[in-house]
Amino acid sequence: MPVLTAAGAGVRRRRRWLFDNLDVSVEPGELVAIVGPPGSGRTTVLLALARRFKLSAGRVTGSASLGWVPEVTSAEPVLTVREHVQERLLLLGRPPREAGQVPLLGLDPLTKGYELSPFQRQLLGLVLARLEQPRVIALDAVDEGLDARESAELWSVLGGIAADGIAVLVTAREINPDQVSTVIRLGEAAEREPEPEPVDGDTQQEEKS
Repeated sequence: MPVLTAAGAGVRRRRRWLFDNLDVSVEPGELVAIVGPPGSGRTTVLLALARRFKLSAGRVTGSASLGWVPEVTSAEPVLTVREHVQERLLLLGRPPREAGQVPLLGLDPLTKGYELSPFQRQLLGLVLARLEQPRVIALDAVDEGLDARESAELWSVLGGIAADGIAVLVTAREINPDQVSTVIRLGEAAEREPEPEPVDGDTQQEEKS
């Protein structure tokens, strides 16, 4: 049974469709990639599928916990990794003492937010997202600022999450289709990068591997 679906979904801004007529069905444990050049609408599609961005057309059912999404789920500069976990536990109504039992994916619990590398920000986003016991996790820009080793390690972590039955949505400029179950490919880039609102995204198609 799908954990997230979109039917005829679209977002329109300033008389232009950022994306439209998006249909997708995500099963437990699937890895779904939203692929396109900068400004093509990747982040808007991701947030729309996670139900964090208001649709202009269609509908999305299901929900997703957000991992790292720049400008949306940025780490607090002065908080340590452990403090981020404790804060999220409090927001979820759980005792912060549970932080000691939370897997940190190799992160140093004393590292502050401003010290995190792009790779470490992705890991922290996944740690925090999993605290919500989600059926779907969404994270942005998985190919930005990572070297080859870090990229391989991140995909290994994502594969482990998917193996646990949690669906994963990611965005990237380009991707090896063998790494994922579904690719949503967006159109040509617009003139400027989204913050997180892209300007264009006029075509998309769903490709099943």
